[in-house]
Amino acid sequence: MNQDERWIKQYDDVMEFLAKNHRNPSRHRLEEHDMLNWVKHNRKLLKAGKMAPERVEMMGKLVDLWEERKKEEVRGKKFVVRSLID
Repeated sequence: MNQDERWIKQYDDVMEFLAKNHRNPSRHRLEEHDMLNWVKHNRKLLKAGKMAPERVEMMGKLVDLWEERKKEEVRGKKFVVRSLID
C-alpha cells in the first residue's frame, strides 16, 4: 500500500467514524488517538498550504464536518448546563 492509498484509507476511516458516531474522535479514548492525531496533522498541513492539491478538497469536506460536530457537542453541553441550572 503506497502513501496515497494509506491517506485515503485513513480519510475514509475518519469519515466513517464521524458518520457512525455523530461525534469527533475523543482525546480521552486511547483507541481514537490515532484518528485524532491524523486529523490534527492534516489540518496543520492544510492551513500551512503544504497539503497535496488532490487532497485539499477532500480534507476541506472533512474539516467542515468536523467543525459541525464540534458545534453540536458545544450546543449539547450548553443544553445540559442550562437544564442543571433551571
